[in-house]
Amino acid sequence: MNKIGFNVLAWSAVVSDEILPVIDRLKETGYDSVEFYVGSPDAAAYKQVGEHCRNLGLAVSTVSTVGKAENPISDSAETRAKALDRLKWVIDRSHDLGAKILCGPLHSAHAVFALHAPEDAEYGWSAEVLHAAGEYAAPAGVTFGLEALNRFECYLCNTMEQLTRLLQQVNHPNVRAMFDTHHANIEEKKFTQAIQTIAPYLVHVHISENDRGTPGDGHINFDEAFAALAGINYQGLLTIEAFSRNDPDFANSIGVWREFSKPWDIAEKGLTFIQQMCQRHGLHR
Repeated sequence: MNKIGFNVLAWSAVVSDEILPVIDRLKETGYDSVEFYVGSPDAAAYKQVGEHCRNLGLAVSTVSTVGKAENPISDSAETRAKALDRLKWVIDRSHDLGAKILCGPLHSAHAVFALHAPEDAEYGWSAEVLHAAGEYAAPAGVTFGLEALNRFECYLCNTMEQLTRLLQQVNHPNVRAMFDTHHANIEEKKFTQAIQTIAPYLVHVHISENDRGTPGDGHINFDEAFAALAGINYQGLLTIEAFSRNDPDFANSIGVWREFSKPWDIAEKGLTFIQQMCQRHGLHR
């Protein structure tokens, strides 16, 4: 059964008790799951928020990124060791929240570019770090859903074909893939082919409009995306990822310079839209 989730980054990138009223209202709105960004340092808060979600009967997923100082594709062994340490910390916080899926572009540093196309050595370095991270994640019951980003945010994995190449090298059951409609809208020729390519590894999906606002209000071909997901019998989470300037520091870091839609409008209209798409295309609801 496909549960529907919402990423609370539309309100805050910080995991704290201040987000609890948002979680409560998402549950009341009809969501099955919530997604948190793992980055804020208060470890105790992750346990508190995770317990709150469990008490509400909400599933949890997480998303995170790594920076230049902890880049898994650095040619520095010391930096790659820091990358693994960072991933272990993110796994621990995800476990505290009760998350089974940890997604994001954790294969390489976000918005850090080299003056060349991705190289074999970089895929190898990333795979080595991620395999070790998968070993650490397995006892915690956490599975990575690696994310391909558009060319303006990373260069190692922009497409499902590149992501598949990396996952074949990682070769670990706890290191899988996710699909994001926003990034795929930029980089993939067709959603159908992309989803079929990543199908053997797919564990998570972000439903995200071309402008990061309300799904269904933009130009993304969601009919094709949902039909393709139904075609591979996808049964994982369908999580809305939308952004706002409610958290200015985070918004600045990802280039969100205006409000696309009000977060609660996105949450309410987006839930109805996904339910309609699932019904239309035969996904499991």
